[in-house]
Amino acid sequence: MAADKRRRTVIVGASAAGVATAEALRRLGYAGEIVIVGEEPELPCDRPPLSKQILQGALEPAKAALLSPQRYERVAATWRLGVSAVGLDTGRREVALDDDTVLGYDDVVIATGVRPRSLPGGDLAGIHVLRTLDDALALHSALTAQRRLVVIGAGFLGLEVAATARRLGAEVTVVDPDTEPLMSRLGRVAATRLLEVHAARGVEFRLGAGIGGFEGDAAGTVRRVVLSDGESLDAPVVLVAIGCVPNVEWLNDPVLDVSNGVGCDEYCRAAQGVWAAGDVARWRHPVLNRSLRIEHRINASEQANAVAANIMGRGIPYAPIPFFWTDQYENKVQVAGIINDAASEKVLELDQGNGFVCTYHSEGRLAAVLAWNAAKAMMPYRQQLRAENQVPST
Repeated sequence: MAADKRRRTVIVGASAAGVATAEALRRLGYAGEIVIVGEEPELPCDRPPLSKQILQGALEPAKAALLSPQRYERVAATWRLGVSAVGLDTGRREVALDDDTVLGYDDVVIATGVRPRSLPGGDLAGIHVLRTLDDALALHSALTAQRRLVVIGAGFLGLEVAATARRLGAEVTVVDPDTEPLMSRLGRVAATRLLEVHAARGVEFRLGAGIGGFEGDAAGTVRRVVLSDGESLDAPVVLVAIGCVPNVEWLNDPVLDVSNGVGCDEYCRAAQGVWAAGDVARWRHPVLNRSLRIEHRINASEQANAVAANIMGRGIPYAPIPFFWTDQYENKVQVAGIINDAASEKVLELDQGNGFVCTYHSEGRLAAVLAWNAAKAMMPYRQQLRAENQVPST
């Protein structure tokens, strides 16, 4: 297969997962044609800097590119940018594009990612989402002109933007219907401390409050956010960060399971010759024995490597220890494993700085570990996670 130059792999989605799949295929000796289809007209950028360095204006947009010129050349792909896939026929092995062209394939990789959820009335000017480079630049421009931001959603993205906006000097209010946001993702200790860090930096919170609607002016620009309890907040700039929806609407082949992403087996295979990677992929974890769909940057790269290996016939199940991080102010919070409500939480305070480690045990085994400014201290726990959960090293 590696030396067969007649083969074609079509990667739908010029995302981190899509690009990483192409790079991994070339590293493994794939000699066939690689076609990368991307909805955005520009070459892809990396998303983690969007809510931080790009939004703050501390990084030139060009430096957020996923591929350097050297890596771009090594991928040696045919790029179809500015077009979208509108259909997939697994029987004919064809991808239909919105410019009326059809791409045949031997293998197709679905890496179309996710899109931000919206709210009713969210089409007013001044209401933003954050997913693309253009989104980040537009929000930066808005925060430069208007020093007042309401963030709807106290998840990782919402709080990262809140931190960046405070660094830019903006007044920030974060609204979330959950009274204990991020508790299920970070555990009680870290979630509580993270909110305390934001409050100490001047961020205001309206927790346990939903959104009743938006008020705009005659020009169609947002002016206020009305909460479900009747409170009204001045809001010349609003960020909606209430989660994402997998981009699967274009997948109209009945062979595919597209409930909550693209359903795959433990090899990240959705059907014969059809694979999925990144935010859009929901696969069966062979060790944890459950279906997972993970919207984090590390998973995009790791899953792309697994997909490429299996396209090359390696037949290796994808069995990672889930890992993610968030950077807010001077704090880096990292989590390996899956924190669940039944896990017992134990805190290990470190002697230096403000770092600490939290461990989470469930059914007599280490289920997850969290490190707050303690990356080195986390390493042995990640090894323990692999050993106790019988996950092979990659």
